[in-house]
Amino acid sequence: MSLMPKALKTSRQVVQEYERAVIFRLGRVVKGQARGPGLLWFIPWLDVIQKVDLRTVSFSVRPQEVLTADGVPLKVDAVVFYRVVDPSLWVMRVQNGYQATLTLAQTTLRATLGAHTLMDVLTQTPGITKRIEWMSAGACCTRFVLQEVLYGVSLLWGVRVERVELKDLMLPVSLQRCMAAEAEAARTARAKAIVAEGEAKASRALMEAASGLSSVAFHLRYLQSLSSVQSGASIVVFCLPTELLDVFNSQQP
Repeated sequence: MSLMPKALKTSRQVVQEYERAVIFRLGRVVKGQARGPGLLWFIPWLDVIQKVDLRTVSFSVRPQEVLTADGVPLKVDAVVFYRVVDPSLWVMRVQNGYQATLTLAQTTLRATLGAHTLMDVLTQTPGITKRIEWMSAGACCTRFVLQEVLYGVSLLWGVRVERVELKDLMLPVSLQRCMAAEAEAARTARAKAIVAEGEAKASRALMEAASGLSSVAFHLRYLQSLSSVQSGASIVVFCLPTELLDVFNSQQP
């Protein structure tokens, strides 16, 4: 017969491959890394086990009202991906880590976009979201860039923010109309510039060709042009000798 009370006999639990177990013995964390995966032995009544899921978790940040640095109101929503890298810190340093990470993402999103102009947000979104990963907590007052803040603060909780993506940027309708009109004006200006450049090139080519033609070749080209003009059924062309034009030009003052 065993002399050890049943309450002190060891028991066991199975820790899955994607889990780790943090053991508290009489209120203190058992030294060493979190246990698992595999079969875990513990002492009932003395040990308390908390399992932590190491798989990547994603959540959506509800639309946030943001005022950019140039005073443009935006409504922005995002999605955040994170995973636990230190189960012991995750259990000891933060209560309800999911809600804490969500709240941090919401406040960081507003602060980050509020420090950038609308054009920066529209054209540099990948850079803005990527730099938020590694910013330290002490620098977040001067460098409002999204993942940098989340990465620095969340590491203190034993969690790593792997990715932050902006899902939707909602602009005021009036601003959308203004931007569409500006884009249309820019496209029209580019088209006019291209047409003008083409006409200039054609004029230069024609002048170069004319300078290289003899008088006979020039008259031949003139007759070919007349032939192409009178190809239409409703057009009548009167041909005059070029000598007559020379006489007329000579009589001009």
